[in-house]
Amino acid sequence: MTDLSDLVALDRTAVRTSLDVLSAARDTSDWERPTPCAGWTLRRLVTHMTAQHHGFAAAARGAGEDRTYWIEQDLGRDPLRRHEEAVRHVLAAFAEYVDEYEQRGVERHFALPEIGGSFPGRVAVGFHLLDHVVHAWDVATALGVRVTFPDDVVAAALAVARRVPADPARRGPGAAFAPPVPTPKNASPLDEILAHLGRTPTTGTAGTSGASDAYDLSRC
Repeated sequence: MTDLSDLVALDRTAVRTSLDVLSAARDTSDWERPTPCAGWTLRRLVTHMTAQHHGFAAAARGAGEDRTYWIEQDLGRDPLRRHEEAVRHVLAAFAEYVDEYEQRGVERHFALPEIGGSFPGRVAVGFHLLDHVVHAWDVATALGVRVTFPDDVVAAALAVARRVPADPARRGPGAAFAPPVPTPKNASPLDEILAHLGRTPTTGTAGTSGASDAYDLSRC
């Protein structure tokens, strides 16, 4: 099992990668581009990502049960700046959590009301890692650019993705993810993640996926 501090470091890379990709949004019109998330513009997707950062930060600090931290708020005229603030917030909270764990040797649970339960910190960070690997691809697809992750980041996210139930009763309308789609032949690990979570990937080199003009809209 990946050490907690290593997992947090992998999550940090995934989050910073998603932020780097998002920096390609330079024009006002870019924020209105459609994304692989059904009915969501890039602005709407980033609003969701920003709220998730704040929610997970609160959970890392023991306040995740308070749903006010998870509320999606208008990002105003400078959504990139607001998102950058949320990134700094969650990365700091996760770093504090690791420090606490290393000092006390106790892995506290994160309350994640949107998922419905309390989870060991290691599991919760894995959820966050997977979420932002996939959302980095969503952002890249919307902006027509490519995204690349280190192999260890993709491997860690794939391990989490494979544990997401594929039960139809837990996928589709109202659920966090769309039903899985067939994994492309010779799929990269990232493409396998995307297919398992209901997205139709465009296969690139190992560990990468590029944008496509034809992708299935899915829940995010």
